[in-house]
Amino acid sequence: MSVLDLFRLDDRVAVVTGASSGLGVSIARALAEAGADVVLAARRAERLTESASLVEAAGRRALTVAADVSRPEDCEAVAQAALDRFGRLDILVNNAGVGTAVPAVRETPEQFREVIDVNLNGSYWMAQAAGRRMGRGSSIVNVSSVLGLVTAGLPQAAYSASKAGVLGLTRDLAGQWTARRGIRVNAVVPGFFPSEMTDQYPEGYIEGRLPGIPALRKGEPEELAAAVLFLASDAASYVTGAWLAVDGGLIVS
Repeated sequence: MSVLDLFRLDDRVAVVTGASSGLGVSIARALAEAGADVVLAARRAERLTESASLVEAAGRRALTVAADVSRPEDCEAVAQAALDRFGRLDILVNNAGVGTAVPAVRETPEQFREVIDVNLNGSYWMAQAAGRRMGRGSSIVNVSSVLGLVTAGLPQAAYSASKAGVLGLTRDLAGQWTARRGIRVNAVVPGFFPSEMTDQYPEGYIEGRLPGIPALRKGEPEELAAAVLFLASDAASYVTGAWLAVDGGLIVS
């Protein structure tokens, strides 16, 4: 086996949440290109058709499931759908997420809870559902954010808290499951990438941040997808409980 073979996911089954747009689409396509069949989950089920076509264009099978990860019963249904359709579940990418930019003195309890329910609680419910069905050698990759580690000039208490919580969740699940169940749990920490959330930022905000990023640019979706593929694959078989910054150096600037 060559080193490149370690990145292959042939005949494995992956679940990607938040797979209806943006980074989730790129991640699903990368996993399929590496050989995985992919279960695509999102609240907007009608927008999963394009993602499924990209998986199938890579020669792999796709299954779409409507799901709101803030609902534990939906997460159980997604994980069971993978088992029912493909007979196994090897990889989970917790990518579903929402964000707000509301000043802390004006943010309502409902606004705060919605972000926590999707980004943090949803990652936990989905990991629970997958972990109950995964065998040894499986992998969970949580998508956190650089805003879980640094501030970025916008009022994002709920989002930052949720993404910092995802890092704590990653460490704890790795401690519980790697030795006992053989499930590795890691996280990626993206910087600024094009997405529906960044589309809502004030005009010129990201461009104003670029001089403070050593790479001097935004990330490309394929760059994050490649990092997720690494952590999901046997190339990272000795990596667990870790987070990988994919941020152009933002956190060290």
